[in-house]
Amino acid sequence: KRELIIEYVENPQYPEYLKFEAIQDRCALLDNVKTGDDVEVFFNLKGRKWTDKTGKVVYFNTLGLWKVNVLSATATAAATPAYAAPTADLSAGADDDDLPF
Repeated sequence: KRELIIEYVENPQYPEYLKFEAIQDRCALLDNVKTGDDVEVFFNLKGRKWTDKTGKVVYFNTLGLWKVNVLSATATAAATPAYAAPTADLSAGADDDDLPF
């Protein structure tokens, strides 16, 4: 699993940060993406419901990447949104919580 954080600056006063995830063979989509690149992403919106031990229902949303186009590799951080490098693989951590994933 790899993640891509995009700073979306439609309104510069209130930038939004969107987290996309690539799993399994889709991780390679992020190999050529660098911080500061101007990108176009294609994704699926997924949602799931989970009930914890106490019966509390929680909902999760995921933006699953399936295509990434690097539009411009020369964008400056001040003029265009910044794109974070993929995060480290966190799946190797302890499984002592009761989350279903």
